[in-house]
Amino acid sequence: MTIRVLIVDDQSLIRSGLRSVLEATEGFEVVGEAADGAQAISAAREHCPDVVIMDLRMPHIGGVEATLQLLRLADPPRVLALTTFNTDDLVLQALNAGALGFLLKDLAAEELIAAVRTVAAGGTALSSEIMMKLVSRAQARTPTGFNGLEEKLDSLTDSEREVLALIGAGYTNQKIAVTLHLSLSSVKTYSSRMLNRLGLDNRTQAAVLAYEAGLVGANPTRGK
Repeated sequence: MTIRVLIVDDQSLIRSGLRSVLEATEGFEVVGEAADGAQAISAAREHCPDVVIMDLRMPHIGGVEATLQLLRLADPPRVLALTTFNTDDLVLQALNAGALGFLLKDLAAEELIAAVRTVAAGGTALSSEIMMKLVSRAQARTPTGFNGLEEKLDSLTDSEREVLALIGAGYTNQKIAVTLHLSLSSVKTYSSRMLNRLGLDNRTQAAVLAYEAGLVGANPTRGK
């Protein structure tokens, strides 16, 4: 299956570089480019991409607002945020807007390809720098803040908690099903219930929470 990609960045050199990497790799088709958020929304409506690689700092409409608008479309694409900045606020704004991944622009070509494939499949893709930032945020939590988070997590069933941990690790629903020996429909049900219990809008917010709660890295498995 070919993954259709829209590249959004206000620098033509960056767009050309990303296009070159993707077009040199089997299984990808670059269906369009955009230089700002407004163009991105228009191009997404026209080309219906599977994945939008979204720069976050752009004129007119920035990447965070563009992501919010893209995800309101009738057939929304999946968004992979890409930027030279990795400040806490920017990371959380992008992820809370619904981006399924966040990478820095100094990434290797292989990392880009893997991230686009992961996001296209519905998984989360976070660079190692972003992962460390989220872990640092978790370690810096005050006892009161962490207790509040624990109360939310205590409302989850064991299965919902396992699914949350694997979402935080970037697993797709299919990979979660294999890891936990569950049907795909069961994974979707547990994921939906988990989001509702935690008051979250999407699985990327769930991934952030999983990092903040220290759930990522346990690599849970379930025997039959």
